[in-house]
Amino acid sequence: MIGLITFLILTAGGLIFLIIKLKKHKSLYPFIPFRYDFRKRRDTFLRILKLLDDTKSKIIIETGTSRKGLKGSKSNGAATIVFGKWAKLNKAHVYSVDISMESIVACEAEVKKQNLMQNITIHHSDSIEFLKNFKQKVDFLYLDSYDYSLDKEVQIASQKHHLNEFKAIENKLHKNSIIMIDDCDLSGGGKGKLVIEYMLQKDWIIDMEKYQVILLNKHFKLDLNSYQQ
Repeated sequence: MIGLITFLILTAGGLIFLIIKLKKHKSLYPFIPFRYDFRKRRDTFLRILKLLDDTKSKIIIETGTSRKGLKGSKSNGAATIVFGKWAKLNKAHVYSVDISMESIVACEAEVKKQNLMQNITIHHSDSIEFLKNFKQKVDFLYLDSYDYSLDKEVQIASQKHHLNEFKAIENKLHKNSIIMIDDCDLSGGGKGKLVIEYMLQKDWIIDMEKYQVILLNKHFKLDLNSYQQ
């Protein structure tokens, strides 16, 4: 009898642990396999994927590559792979830029592993220079470069960098462009502090504000007729 009670207690404890773990687990399934946990970025990623679908986006720019592929879904978001998979399904293209050769090499390996070479181009460059010289109109811009930290000087430098990135590509954006900025819900205002302040003074409004912030042009409007096949 004691053995049965012990078994039931252990089983109940295991079930409770599993339920708690599953409640914390936030996947992008079925788009990305269930085992990958996107935690604080899951809701904004789901919103972005919906917006990309709605706008039939084709040109995507990401500053700061995903160094760990899908293995980094919980830590850095694995955005390069997420956007690349969407691009592959929708005949779009991702241009990812990073100044770190180490990050470039790691990201390229993951892109090849996921068979996304035809839909992702990785550039080794300063992101601001890359954006200044980009020739095409941009449908979706994801800002996630210049690592943030608790160091106040690094925070300010990162915030200024993201503002300058936006200014460098601003003339290539249109009314249905989508902007998302990573690492915003952090001490000191996060990466987006200055660029969001700048955008809100112009033609942009916040669409979703969590760990990541999504902004749309105040003139954003879907012209469904233009997307008819």
